[in-house]
Amino acid sequence: MNAIEPVPAVRRIDTDKPDVYAFEIAGRILGSDAENLYGLLEGAYALHEQIDVLVKLVDHDGVDWDEVSRETLDSGRERALARVRRCAAVGEPDWTGSLTGFFAPKLAVEIRHFGEGEEEAAWAWLGARALPEDV
Repeated sequence: MNAIEPVPAVRRIDTDKPDVYAFEIAGRILGSDAENLYGLLEGAYALHEQIDVLVKLVDHDGVDWDEVSRETLDSGRERALARVRRCAAVGEPDWTGSLTGFFAPKLAVEIRHFGEGEEEAAWAWLGARALPEDV
């Protein structure tokens, strides 16, 4: 990465349960970040028939959806419908309403929003914990 490239917005958070995947998304989500997130989810799907997901937004500054291919969006939606059991959304804004539209018409995914100060409750809802980061 050279000095003018943006820092990736998506960071995976290790968890204490193998079928719970967590991500911190900071700042503006570029097309490359969305592609990276979809790739990480594809890896999870290869290992587990069903997964739970926690997405933590930090200083969210929007998404450049025009940079993400229609094929990636369509495939990501279909795969998530088939593989995600529960999704905990932590932070602001509350994007779960738009995600409900993403999974429509049949919403088999249980989605719940937790405010910025409710991250512990989100982890408890999924029955998992974040593992300490290796430094």
